[in-house]
Amino acid sequence: MMLNTTHADRNLEGDAHTPGRIGVDLQALPFADGAYDFVYASHVLEHIPDDTRALAEIRRILSPNGIAILPVPIVADRTIEYPEPNPHESDHVRAPGLDYFERYRKHFAKVECIRSSQIPRRYQPYVYEDRTGWPNGLSPLRPAMTGKRHEDVVPVCYVRTAAGLI
Repeated sequence: MMLNTTHADRNLEGDAHTPGRIGVDLQALPFADGAYDFVYASHVLEHIPDDTRALAEIRRILSPNGIAILPVPIVADRTIEYPEPNPHESDHVRAPGLDYFERYRKHFAKVECIRSSQIPRRYQPYVYEDRTGWPNGLSPLRPAMTGKRHEDVVPVCYVRTAAGLI
């Protein structure tokens, strides 16, 4: 089976001539309503100023049976919004916490969050990182987190449930 795909990036600087790739603004996608069955945007929404609009756009372009996988890095207990992009954090405009996925539930009928602890231990889907050095001069708003093994979460967003459309 051949899949019809579109590879879109929020920033194609230095890569604008790669065949089959286009630059897009996730807050105003240039695709028709219901045009896609699947959207995968990994570690993107923490860079998007109006993530509510981006989530609405992702939902808009998904078909009635559509699914979106939209992980963000969980780097705080609760989401912290930044007043401007932080160049020392790859221009993040927020530090997502576990509460961040509540925003998805406003746009999708079902959001299933698959956590590291739900996956067989041998696959080790954890983020190993010392996060005790925050806040600091380069990342003054990002909070410290104890431990060196941090759970990762992959949200799977469904346009509809078995009961029907939202």
